[in-house]
Amino acid sequence: MSSGSGADNGHAKEAALYEQQLSKIGQVRAALGKLSGKSALYCSDGSVARYLIARNWDVKKATKMLMKTLKWRSEYKPDEIRWDDISDEAATGKIYRSDYFDKSGRSILVMRPSCQNTKKAKGQVRYLVYCMENAILNLPPGQDQMVWLIDFAGFGMSHLSLHVTKLTADVLQGHYPERLGVAILYNAPRVFESFWKMASPILEPKTRNKVKFVYPDNLETDKIMEDLFNMDELECAFGGRSQATFNINDYAARMREDDNKMPLFWSPENSALASEPYLMKNHGSQQCSSGLKTEETALDKIEETENVSEKSEESETTSEEKEETEVASEERGQAEILSEKRRETETGSVKDETEARSEKKEETESSTVKLTTSKGEGITSSDKGASSSDP
Repeated sequence: MSSGSGADNGHAKEAALYEQQLSKIGQVRAALGKLSGKSALYCSDGSVARYLIARNWDVKKATKMLMKTLKWRSEYKPDEIRWDDISDEAATGKIYRSDYFDKSGRSILVMRPSCQNTKKAKGQVRYLVYCMENAILNLPPGQDQMVWLIDFAGFGMSHLSLHVTKLTADVLQGHYPERLGVAILYNAPRVFESFWKMASPILEPKTRNKVKFVYPDNLETDKIMEDLFNMDELECAFGGRSQATFNINDYAARMREDDNKMPLFWSPENSALASEPYLMKNHGSQQCSSGLKTEETALDKIEETENVSEKSEESETTSEEKEETEVASEERGQAEILSEKRRETETGSVKDETEARSEKKEETESSTVKLTTSKGEGITSSDKGASSSDP
């Protein structure tokens, strides 16, 4: 009886929480006002809930965040990017959607930083957005998250970009909240640790907690991969048994097929998109904003940073100038990382060289003193005076 009663109470609490969350979804929708076109399709219960979860169920903050996304989508038009627009970025397979899913049915984006083939951050972010939209397009019913598999094979300092990382975080966290289920950083080298220390504060706490470092031949992290993936489907580069590799021609054909599906996905006839429900099970028993004070504080700081950034952007003459400035700043930051160890090494040699110079100077001064002394050795001031009075 007691166990049954406890279970009933648990279900009752969960049901009450779910009703409270549905109420907040309604409040956000009311605050947004009447929407039309793609904005109306975008703001399903499931979509609004993702923004509320990202802002700890704070209606005001979630509404502000969602309004920014609706504005961004209307201007950036992410659903209208096509393969031919970004095919140059995709040529090396630096990001692609796998043809298999994880055990939860989530789309998988494979990323290989060492395959970076372009320098413009704008194009790189545009390609990432295309990949995000494509991954969402291919999600099965009832699933709204994806997995990132990041392969660090061949990775070096030249592949680091704090600027692109910041832009990526801004897009992911600002316009695709709760779309990332987990990010696997596979076999990240030590050189990445310094970069991660700089980059991780850019991420919100919830996003940081989704990042998992996995290393080959490590029993603990091997289990992470086995729990997430079918090892027969997973590529051998990630410890799986599949020998499949990226082929640009095959991938281009897949993407063009998906491009043809995208207009239908965003058409008013696609009632499934507009009616996507909020499924609590997809995100766990999320609490409302009464708790999680530490996380709220972190989010507030990030929002303050975003507001400062927005004001700064308004004073910029062009986005290209901003990018050049940030890239230059980033290069200086990377140069500091590169030279940090060099400075430590050089400090010792510089110190030795300085000491050697000092010693040499002392020896020179000592020689000068000895030379001066030898010329008038044994003659004191009084002696000099006496000798001058002698005939």
